[in-house]
Amino acid sequence: MAEPAGGADDTAPADAVASLVAALGGTGYVADRELALVLHLAEVLELPVLLEGEPGVGKTAVAEALAAATGARLVRLQCYEGLAAHHALYEWDYARQLLAIRMAEARGPVGEELRAEVFSPDFLLRRPLLEAIDPQDDRPVVLLVDEVDRADQEFEALLLEVLGQFQVTVPELGTIVATRRPRVVLTANRTRALSDALRRRCLYHWLPYPTTDREVRIVEALVPGASEELVRRACALVAQVRASGYRKTPGVSETVDWVRALTALDGSLDADTVHGTAGCLVKDAADLARFRAGDGARLLRAVGGG
Repeated sequence: MAEPAGGADDTAPADAVASLVAALGGTGYVADRELALVLHLAEVLELPVLLEGEPGVGKTAVAEALAAATGARLVRLQCYEGLAAHHALYEWDYARQLLAIRMAEARGPVGEELRAEVFSPDFLLRRPLLEAIDPQDDRPVVLLVDEVDRADQEFEALLLEVLGQFQVTVPELGTIVATRRPRVVLTANRTRALSDALRRRCLYHWLPYPTTDREVRIVEALVPGASEELVRRACALVAQVRASGYRKTPGVSETVDWVRALTALDGSLDADTVHGTAGCLVKDAADLARFRAGDGARLLRAVGGG
């Protein structure tokens, strides 16, 4: 991507993107410029980021690294089928409310003031969306809505409303409006199609499997004790596995775990070690049988081993 030409003001966005790349790198996350640019624009435009990609490419880690790099608090909403509004927004602590009512009744007649007491913020259980909109401290917030495609379409509609207004109405307390919008990262694995309305509301970025060189940098950052030769050969072999049509393609997390396992042994990468540690890399029974039946040794020879 070409850098914009112009005066001193034109360099500021490029400097901000470069600074973000460096800040993310300081947390151990190796980001390319395209991803950092999307994250920077999302902050400037106050828009959510929708990250899509295959499982294991590091989508969740983007939000974790962004929070760490900016000194923000990470608030995570893990989506799943059947996720209901009260699990994402808020609910009342009914057990404590009932206890407070029983204690008040034991002291004598109760009136309307008891209702105000038990429906006060002290009895409110704040779930991730409300916590991100109305945090209890002054730290900025990164809201991670993880695997949004696993939630139902009904919940997606609720999420659209919240992200559109950044406010939550609690009937007993009124409307709570965000004084400072959180930075929002949504991740999806394409288990179902997301609505066009949600996509339009977000900046979109596809997170691919990293190139071998970038994966080497990632693994070196996360497994500092591994030798440079081991990391390079392991990442080259993983790239070969990804190109070989396996049912479950290994993600970056599998590469990291595999290199950690190899380093915990003697740090060698030979046929016996590849066979014995295959379960760190290949996570499907048919794939594992194929890998151990000779495919692993073949791929090892292709990257200069034996």
